[in-house]
Amino acid sequence: MAALLEVKGVSKSFGGLAALVDVSFTLEEGEILGLIGPNGAGKSTLFGCIAGALRPDRGEIRFAGKPIQGLGAERVARLGIGRTFQVMRSFENLSVLENVLIGSFRRHPRLRPALAHARTVLARTGLLGREEVAASALTPAEKRRLEIARALATEPRLLLLDETLTGLTPLEAEEGVALLRTLRAEGLTLLMVEHVMEILLPLVDRVVVLDLGRVLTIGTPAEVVQHPETIQAYFGERRAGG
Repeated sequence: MAALLEVKGVSKSFGGLAALVDVSFTLEEGEILGLIGPNGAGKSTLFGCIAGALRPDRGEIRFAGKPIQGLGAERVARLGIGRTFQVMRSFENLSVLENVLIGSFRRHPRLRPALAHARTVLARTGLLGREEVAASALTPAEKRRLEIARALATEPRLLLLDETLTGLTPLEAEEGVALLRTLRAEGLTLLMVEHVMEILLPLVDRVVVLDLGRVLTIGTPAEVVQHPETIQAYFGERRAGG
């Protein structure tokens, strides 16, 4: 059986600068895969290529057995890939419910089913009871949950999480981890970028390590933290920075 997501030899350059070079990996259905690497490693570019915001220069991306590279973000979302953003993109002047309702309409074009689905998503993400609050008035942790809720409203099979747990207190991060584990238990597949290794490594099944646009290694958390190039490229950077 083919993997849910297959990235094969993907390369992407901007003005002669190589952001991704021959990147390949697979993601199995129901898996949580971590994507790590120092700043400038190509993580955001890779997310953009998978989500349809960017077209790779070379290579292939297959989702559920079908090629999706170059389809565009709207078509990729309709196929079942949702994403959050490191810089949150909620509509600040709209309520929590209205933000989630926008995503809900993608699968439920009629108002009553869309509202029912949006409220179900808010319950799943711990935001029920906050639906009338303006997005601008949410706490940072609630805004992260709203990002997840907006993506979940589109009913994805695969969710791309871009630093969803970054900047949270230890308790908020623990609650976030519990939510992600629940989503996986419900059948969702997760690909996540996260800089806080103490949070990421106990959560994921495998890790892809990027550096300068190339895959350094792929393995279990225990394997990658012992990999010499990973220590040099990522953990060494963190130590050097204090």
